[in-house]
Amino acid sequence: MFLLLLYTVVMVTCDPPPQWVEPHNAPLSHLVVAGGRLYVGGVDHLYQLTSDLQLEAQVSTGPHLDSPECLPPIEPSDCPSATPTHNHNKLLLLEAGPEGAGPGSLIVCGSLFQGICDKRSLSNVSQLVYQTLNPVDTQYVAANDPRVSTVAVVITTRQEGGGALRLMLVGRGYTSKGPGDIPPITTRRLSPAEPPRRAFSQEEDLGKLVVGSYSEYNNHFVAAVSHGDHVYFLFSRRHRKEYRSFVSRLCQSDRSFYSYVEVPLLCGGGHNLAQAAILGELSGPAPSGSALFVVMAAGQASTPVATGRSALCVYGMAALDAMMLRAQEVCYTEGGGSGGEEAYIEYAVSSKCLKLPMDSLSEYPCGGEHTPSPIASSLPLEATPTFTSDTQLTAVTTATEAGRTIAFLGDREGRLHKVLLHSNRSGLLYDSVLVDSGSPVSADLLLDESQQHVYVLTSRRLSKVPVSSCERLTDCETCLSVRDPYCGWCVLEGRCSRQHQCLRKMQPNHWLWSFEPTNQCVAVQNLQPANQSRDQQTQVTLSVLKLPALTGAESLSCVFGLLPPQPAIVTETSISCQSPAPELLPPMLTESDHMILPVSVMFGHVTVTTGNMTFYDCGAVSRLHQSSMCVSCVNSVWSCSWCPLDQICTHNQSCSTHTIQRAPSCPLVFSLQSSALVPLGLSSRLVLRGRNLDLFTDEAQFVCVVEIEGVQLNLTAAVEKTHDNTHTFNCSAHKFQYAVSQLQYSAAVYLRRGERRIDASPGLRLQLYDCSAGQSDCSQCRAVPPEYGCVWCSGSPAPSCVYNQSCSSVPADTCPPPQITQVVPVSGPLEGGVLVTITGSNLGMKYQDVVGGVTVAGVQCPPLPEGYQISTRIVCELQASGGPREGPVLVTVGTTPPGRSSQKFTYQDPQLLALFLTGGSVSGGTRLTIRGRSLLRQRADLRAFLGPQPCYIMAVSHSQLVCETGRSNRTGPVSLRLLFGQAERTVANASFRYLDDPLITDASPAESFYAGGRVVMVTGRNLGVVQQPIIAVWVEPVEGQRVKRRRRLALLSAKQQLVFNSSRTTVSEPCSVLSSSQMTCLTPRVSPEVKVKGVWFQLDNVRVHFETIKGQSFRYYPDPEFFPLNREAPDVPYRFKPGGVIAVEGQDLTRAISRQEVRAQLGDQECEVKTLDNTHLYCEPPESQPGGGGGLPSLKVLMGNLQVDLGSVQYDSNGLSVVPLAAQISLGAGAAVIILSVLVVILMYRRKSKQALRDYKKVLLQLETLEINVGDQCRKEFTDLMTEMMDLSSDVGGPGPPLLDYKTYAERIFFPGQQGAPFSRQLDLPEHRRVTVETGLQNLSLLLNNRLFLTRFIHTLEAQQGFSQRDRGYVASLLTVALHDKLEYFTEVMKGLLQDLVQQYVAKNPKLMLRRTETVVEKMLTNWMSICLYSFLKEVGGEPLYMLYRAIKYQVDKGPVDSVTGKAKRTLNDSHLLREDIEYCSMTLTVLVKNGLEVQPSPVRVLDTDTITQVKDKILDQVYRGAPFSQRPSADSLDLEWRSGQAGHLTLSDDDVTAVVQGRWKRVNTLQHYKVPDGATVALIPRSVSPAGVHQVFQTGEKTPMLEGEEDEGLRLWHLVKSSEDPEIPKHRKSSMRERERAKAIPEIYLTRLLSMKGTLQKFVDDVFVAILSTKRPPPIAVRFFFDFLDDMAEKHGIDDPETVHIWKTNSLPLRFWVNILKNPQFVLDVQVTDSIDAVLSVIAQTFIDSCTTSEHKVGRDSPVNKLLYAREIPRYKQLVERYYSDIHSSASGCYQEMNSTLTELSGQSFASEMNTLVALHELYKYINKYYDQIIMSLEEDASGQKMQLAYRLQQVAALVENKVTDL
Repeated sequence: MFLLLLYTVVMVTCDPPPQWVEPHNAPLSHLVVAGGRLYVGGVDHLYQLTSDLQLEAQVSTGPHLDSPECLPPIEPSDCPSATPTHNHNKLLLLEAGPEGAGPGSLIVCGSLFQGICDKRSLSNVSQLVYQTLNPVDTQYVAANDPRVSTVAVVITTRQEGGGALRLMLVGRGYTSKGPGDIPPITTRRLSPAEPPRRAFSQEEDLGKLVVGSYSEYNNHFVAAVSHGDHVYFLFSRRHRKEYRSFVSRLCQSDRSFYSYVEVPLLCGGGHNLAQAAILGELSGPAPSGSALFVVMAAGQASTPVATGRSALCVYGMAALDAMMLRAQEVCYTEGGGSGGEEAYIEYAVSSKCLKLPMDSLSEYPCGGEHTPSPIASSLPLEATPTFTSDTQLTAVTTATEAGRTIAFLGDREGRLHKVLLHSNRSGLLYDSVLVDSGSPVSADLLLDESQQHVYVLTSRRLSKVPVSSCERLTDCETCLSVRDPYCGWCVLEGRCSRQHQCLRKMQPNHWLWSFEPTNQCVAVQNLQPANQSRDQQTQVTLSVLKLPALTGAESLSCVFGLLPPQPAIVTETSISCQSPAPELLPPMLTESDHMILPVSVMFGHVTVTTGNMTFYDCGAVSRLHQSSMCVSCVNSVWSCSWCPLDQICTHNQSCSTHTIQRAPSCPLVFSLQSSALVPLGLSSRLVLRGRNLDLFTDEAQFVCVVEIEGVQLNLTAAVEKTHDNTHTFNCSAHKFQYAVSQLQYSAAVYLRRGERRIDASPGLRLQLYDCSAGQSDCSQCRAVPPEYGCVWCSGSPAPSCVYNQSCSSVPADTCPPPQITQVVPVSGPLEGGVLVTITGSNLGMKYQDVVGGVTVAGVQCPPLPEGYQISTRIVCELQASGGPREGPVLVTVGTTPPGRSSQKFTYQDPQLLALFLTGGSVSGGTRLTIRGRSLLRQRADLRAFLGPQPCYIMAVSHSQLVCETGRSNRTGPVSLRLLFGQAERTVANASFRYLDDPLITDASPAESFYAGGRVVMVTGRNLGVVQQPIIAVWVEPVEGQRVKRRRRLALLSAKQQLVFNSSRTTVSEPCSVLSSSQMTCLTPRVSPEVKVKGVWFQLDNVRVHFETIKGQSFRYYPDPEFFPLNREAPDVPYRFKPGGVIAVEGQDLTRAISRQEVRAQLGDQECEVKTLDNTHLYCEPPESQPGGGGGLPSLKVLMGNLQVDLGSVQYDSNGLSVVPLAAQISLGAGAAVIILSVLVVILMYRRKSKQALRDYKKVLLQLETLEINVGDQCRKEFTDLMTEMMDLSSDVGGPGPPLLDYKTYAERIFFPGQQGAPFSRQLDLPEHRRVTVETGLQNLSLLLNNRLFLTRFIHTLEAQQGFSQRDRGYVASLLTVALHDKLEYFTEVMKGLLQDLVQQYVAKNPKLMLRRTETVVEKMLTNWMSICLYSFLKEVGGEPLYMLYRAIKYQVDKGPVDSVTGKAKRTLNDSHLLREDIEYCSMTLTVLVKNGLEVQPSPVRVLDTDTITQVKDKILDQVYRGAPFSQRPSADSLDLEWRSGQAGHLTLSDDDVTAVVQGRWKRVNTLQHYKVPDGATVALIPRSVSPAGVHQVFQTGEKTPMLEGEEDEGLRLWHLVKSSEDPEIPKHRKSSMRERERAKAIPEIYLTRLLSMKGTLQKFVDDVFVAILSTKRPPPIAVRFFFDFLDDMAEKHGIDDPETVHIWKTNSLPLRFWVNILKNPQFVLDVQVTDSIDAVLSVIAQTFIDSCTTSEHKVGRDSPVNKLLYAREIPRYKQLVERYYSDIHSSASGCYQEMNSTLTELSGQSFASEMNTLVALHELYKYINKYYDQIIMSLEEDASGQKMQLAYRLQQVAALVENKVTDL
């Protein structure tokens, strides 16, 4: 219903663009802002929006059957005039709720049903709080006429019996239809409204303004306000034949309107009609305080019609009240004054002014029964206009900023004006914003609660306009020049800000107000020295204007360019600092002799002001002026001196001999004594003159140098010194030459002495010339100026132009006759007027030679001076001939015979015969074809016009002309005119019609793949007028494109994205127009190496951007990828059996294409596409194999321009073929053999199937037999185990199982396998950055609480290739930590992301959803389940899990366990089964345990085959029985000491010098190795040097066995079995050997061991499974909630397959959470999980997985052992799972409220306070930083993200966290 767009307007300031919404149902009339929400009333609709203009709710209020002449309820039979009538919103008010009883309600009154009102909920306007049903006549509130105004104000007073009374005072105009007795002002009851009282009723005891004549007193109400104890109404009405505006006042407590008094308002300049008003505060010196700001317009003559001339007038409330009190006093005590001059009784009532006691007013300030009323003042309250306008003002609101009043005024043209009010109530307009062009601004002009935006309502749009944009102005000059009273420059913070945002605003020169005309930026007035040689270093002093004062500890610094800052010394307004060392200065440009470095005065990182200092280089001065080095040096603006002998320009005067400081002293060649003109090929001698050459005293010779075309000619010079101290240099003669073919060549000439070049005057050059260059005929030669001496020489070998002294014959005095080579054009109109160009030779030496000498076909043709070229060209203007003529062109020069052209010129009469295509769009671009005869083909002389508009000539021939229409400003027929020079022709009875431009209303689809060719269907209007429609794509190379982090949000408006750059290229395709409303376009092919910047339709001259059609961009995607039919062998034909379909595999097959657009072709026939999804295409080929052009047909898929050959197809067909008879016989025999073979195979298959079934039953029988056989052993083992577990149960029954605290549990689940969770440490930051970074992270936390940001952030990360699966899990866990205190929000975000995930998988294969943790949301789900099920684990699941763990540990430890390989004799896992028969015996050691001061012996059972570490672990298990694993010492920190007698102490260890070594194998020491006897006494003593401390550190909760192949001096360790007898076997062969071993028939002894272990543990496994899956107690609320959610998702997407939903539930709970817990009990319990225990848990976890699957559980001989072990139990467990799912599904849903309360409780857990969420946020920020550009782009592409400024807020976070310089 709403169209939300960012709209950029042109403004005086750089304000950010307003946001606006446009409902489809306009017009709008009223606006209310409350509690961060906006309420908009309009015609037939009411809207509720957020402060950011997002639609929250809306309700339709009309149209309904009604008539203003009938009273409600409306019955058509009783009211024949009733028609469907629009409901205009008349009143929109807030009613505060009762004290402490809710938020209140929204009062809504419309024009229907005699203006009745309703109350609506503020939280949802679609909900009615009170509805006026069956209204009575006292409940008619608003005017029933849309044109008649109604205003109201809500007040609260006290009832007589106590309690609050809520009333509404209403002012309404007079309506001619309907009830005619409703007074202009009435009081309405709001609450309490218990029956029989009604809300909105006008009761007898509530006041009203009694009027003698309702029609006469037709008040036009403008506003109603409450101030102090009074209510004020502003209105206008006719008074004594003129319309005036009035303010009336009532006491709030006055029920009878005795206090009514009104005062006329006078606004200077004849502004008499009030348009809008606001009660505001007037700041500044007295008179200040509350004031009524009224917008007044000048009425048209004596009518209530407002003209455009309007003004803002301000009336102080104190003055207004004083005027009203005076009127009351005069009417109470003075009878209204003499003759009623001051006050009188109004409204034609019987009351009159009296002369009551003088204290009547003070006694009765609100009047009484005996006081006169209603009172009107005769004297107006006057005001001078604060601001005037020629456009009618319609709205006003005010704001106060830093003690100054600012008025915002809306006008009739949709503009918002900003006016600053001065203390004298004059106003200054400082800005105007076009908000909604041509649409008047509504009187409801309101500021938001933060006073930072103005809500501007027009009839069609609601806009949110910022009051200012100080923060967008980045430098002081811009900030001060903007002249915005909100803005000022905060000097030491270096930003443009509002006054309250600048910390030192009250100190002088710290905050410079932009509106103060005398304010100037802190500026460098003077810099000494301003210029300095770059070879010097000196003290620089800056005189600074308006330098702000610093505190004692603060300082400034100077920064030269980009060099490091240097300390500055501040003395009053001067700052001194040292200039940079010469070597630090940057290099200068090669073309410059100086550089200008900015000198910045810095306060920390803030630039206070900047000046410029020039560093010059004297050496560069001379290098840049090689021809006059000395003169340039001493004349330069720098202080440079010239050392003539050293040829050096220097800044100091330290030359070796002589220093020159003035130009007259420079050695200089100042003139050329000989002629500067020198002909080529003639020996010439040069003479130069110089001065100041006595400086040179060495023996070097002078040489004349002439530079010609880069080559230096050195000529010896003879020197003569003259009497005036000058020298003359005679250069040796030389024949000069140059290769360039031109008349004259300027050559440099100078003097050199040795290696020194002598300065030459700037104009000293030699002019070489060549007479023959370019002078190809006599006329050209004789036209050369005489000083060159060029003559036309007729000598041999051919006549030519030469120097006079080089001509061997007599030069010619006259030239040959003219010769004409070409005439263009050779035809022209009879009327003339075209230009004729004549080319040739000897066509005169000057223009005057040919004047009057040119005729064309016998008609004089006057030459034009601007077209004449000497001797070679004449341009003349053709004259009228009077009739058709033909003849040559003649040119006469002087007395020579005329030149005659060989071409004939024809005078023609061009005719236009017909006009093809008689219509086109007003924007032009239509090509017209005009047929004719004798058309002139010289395009320069042709001009075409359609009416006044040009038609641009595109092509012309003898009989046809094509022109392209230009743009016209109106539609309709126009005539065609063609101008041939001065001749005008038209097409008889033909005209061209300009039609409306084509309009595109829809175009779809909005996406394509790179190959293009996808059909875009375009609909619209007037498409038939388009001649050349095309679709174009604007592309640019990817390499040059990077998202700039400093881009500002405002630069991303739609218009600015479509500014075209000529450096970018376009690709296009023509479109086909089907009708005037439809056309089709094929998307152009685009290279994947480019970036698509925009797509548009070019309809002749009309360009329509795709974004403007549907509000979305056209997107290009990579081409779909198809796999060959035979992926393993693409060259081998694909075998197809007729009757089936061909399945084509690929990726992204449905991206940017639909099934209907895809074609498949097999050979020359169609393969009908049946199904297309993202990864598969299924097509049905023809029944018989199509032809393939001589071979097998190939399958081709065609998608637009994309054509993919997937390989050849061969049918498996029994069809007949033309083959020889012998071949047929052979084939028949072969077929018979094949049939027999097939029969044999079928028989064998049936036999095998029966055999497999028998085998399956046999395996089950064997398993049962084995279990019976080991039953006795199991029972014995189980009895022992239960005895052990009984002891354990007594331990557990005390403190309970060693459950991990919540923090540790969460760390291990969220971040499995990581050493220390990332948030259990502190932020590692320097102290000076800590506060800033923490602030940035807190801002990031706020951003994460924005759902749009969070979802965009997650989707953007997941779209990145480098974002690994590990990263996804890590980010999900970081988000879980960061949002742990807001789990309700976390859950909602997770649900939203899961809905997206469901959408993806439904399109592909829904059964695969949640199978793995491949996305962020899947890990979020894991964490969420872990959080929600912690209490369940603690209360229900923890104890059976711990009992199972202890049972496994007890059973495993009873048998030998290999410490190197981890294999055990007692296990459930056949791969971890110790298959070898190890001889071992159980023994009991007496362990000395120190308990306090006494040492007690404790028996511990061990095995003689145990390693020493295993013995230590078993002792620690016994001694610290029931204690958490983390609280007991590590086995590595203790030594085992065997004690025998008093002195026999032997320390035992796994490895010592006694260890047995056999070849390459070294055995780990055991008790058997040390021959420790049964009953021996041992003790654990602390190790002297403990490598790991006393307490062990948790890593993964697993104790890894000794690594296989661990080397000890080249030896390999072994314990019970050697890991591999042949280590040389390659790994791949090892694995295959192990597989072969495992594939053998299971020896009964091994299976017996596994079954024995399984039977012993069965009770504990059952207990765990039942605890997890039992529904005897209510399942955890999180499980019920999430399963309910999954059911909803299945229903929403139409998934009715119960197996799919079962899989979803299994993947989300059992597989995602419980399997993880079963395999890793250390995630919940403080225990150690060894490899051997982990192997058993893996089998139990796999059994749990098998129990949750829906597939049938079958076993055979080759089935995995773990499936064989639990083959009988799994069906029982499956029933448990299905019953669990079913019970949850059948239980009552609607657990959302319970879930929310649970989440709220979980959010408050101590977890959030115990963990440093800042570290988690900091870790998250690392990902933001890594993919910063992509995240910013994603946020900026989202319209809602732009509106919420998410990218800008993220830039702020980056600026704080990383200290980045961004465009904030």
